[in-house]
Amino acid sequence: MTSGGSCRPGLIPYPILRMRLTPLMLAASVTLLLASCGPDVVFDQSYDLPEAHWTYADTLDFELEVTDTLAIFDLFLNLSHAVDFPNQNLYVQLYTQFPNQERMQKLVSLELADKAGDWYGRCGSEWCELSIPIQEDAFFNLPGAYRITLEQFSRTDTLAGIRRLGIQLIDTGKKRQVQTGESQ
Repeated sequence: MTSGGSCRPGLIPYPILRMRLTPLMLAASVTLLLASCGPDVVFDQSYDLPEAHWTYADTLDFELEVTDTLAIFDLFLNLSHAVDFPNQNLYVQLYTQFPNQERMQKLVSLELADKAGDWYGRCGSEWCELSIPIQEDAFFNLPGAYRITLEQFSRTDTLAGIRRLGIQLIDTGKKRQVQTGESQ
């Protein structure tokens, strides 16, 4: 796991301020600044599903190692589905296994489209790419190995039109405050 960096503009030396900025130099500077301020992704793994079908038997496991129990993270599920996918949402069972072998289960409805049927995310001519927040401002109480498992939990065994599923964990750069007597 990596520690989060911050994005703070530095002071510009006086001689540089006197230089004339051309449009190309300005565009390059803005691009560099934005690229250096991106999210601190500490885990990113995806599975490509055979023939863009997700079945009950296709259990997806993601294993990550946590070392910083004070860091605060955002957890996202990344999904690629066909533009003609017949459902506006998708149910998944999400399991989390902790380093102490305890396991937590949560049923999650992944909203793929709004009530009018317009897809969320970026869509091309065949596929839509979507990043869905699963848990924001999350933290891990125990250091060690965690396993996140996704299971398809819809009414039909095989969902056609699901091409890729993944989990992404982003370090927000924030730290939680530990109360006296609370374990990390």
